[in-house]
Amino acid sequence: MNRVRSRKGAPGIVEVALRAGVSPATVSRFYNSPDKVRSGTRQRIEQAAKDMGYIRDRMAGSMHSRYSGTIGLIVPTLNNAIFAELADTFSRQLSTHERTMLIACNNYDLDAEVDIVRSLLERRIDGIALIGHDHTDTALHMLSVRDIPVLSLWNYREDALLPSIGASNEQAAELATQHLLNLGHEKIAFMFSDTAINDRSRDRKMGALTTMKDHGIAVSDDMILDCPYNTGIAKTITTNLLQQKRPTAVLCGNDVIAHGVLYAALALGIKVPEQLSVTGIGDFANSADMVPSLTTVRLPAKRIGQLAADNIVAMSMARNQLPKTHSKLDCNLIVRESTCAVSAN
Repeated sequence: MNRVRSRKGAPGIVEVALRAGVSPATVSRFYNSPDKVRSGTRQRIEQAAKDMGYIRDRMAGSMHSRYSGTIGLIVPTLNNAIFAELADTFSRQLSTHERTMLIACNNYDLDAEVDIVRSLLERRIDGIALIGHDHTDTALHMLSVRDIPVLSLWNYREDALLPSIGASNEQAAELATQHLLNLGHEKIAFMFSDTAINDRSRDRKMGALTTMKDHGIAVSDDMILDCPYNTGIAKTITTNLLQQKRPTAVLCGNDVIAHGVLYAALALGIKVPEQLSVTGIGDFANSADMVPSLTTVRLPAKRIGQLAADNIVAMSMARNQLPKTHSKLDCNLIVRESTCAVSAN
């Protein structure tokens, strides 16, 4: 049977087969089941495809199979370096499995996430990775009825409904709080983002306040502040706080907020850490380079991204029949220049 080139003269498998000296069926077998093709033949086909600039039409092949070769990733934002780091690693690791990432941001809006999930499903994704455990029933139902593998990233919970890979955000806050307590701080202000639809922030807040309670230290309501992940807003909120109250330390729900606290202290002429200790959570890319460098808790973004890619591909290949597992990764306190003993304040 005569075949034409795939698109406006672009080489197809017939041309690749002629150049490699094999049949078109062998080329097709190479791309669909490479283990069934001899090593020497695989090398000839790969070289022929490379020389001719052949591009495999995955969607055409997917008409006859379950797989599109595309995995979805929905993150809250790419403005925070740590999610960009996660996405970069996730994409790179997917490429080792010959998979492609489709990424979208919900901007911490779970209703918007529903539309994103619908759009990804229209593109016949093989699986999807979501951040955290707070998601609408609508989004999860759309994925469940289509039997799409779903993986929750970033926040480890042993009792999570979805398979998950992440660190304990509660433990991360415990580490940061315990560090300040070990330095003698008791008058600590806490700044967290909205906990209503953000399980990571909720767990961090719970971990911090529980640690304070376990040490018999009461935290007044005016020392617990709501703050979005926005450096400018964090600076404004901190400025108002420091002009009315004088905590010896501020524990921030993530490094973005902590950066705003440092800028506010600088603007007010308050020395960090001599007059105010500051901690963050996340260890963003520039936190080590600030002056003073930020004490924070490092979350393993790259490791999460790598394991997530491996696991979601395995789940899709197993047609979502693998047992549900939860992988807990370590988070580590990174002590830098922004904290010191309260006696030095």
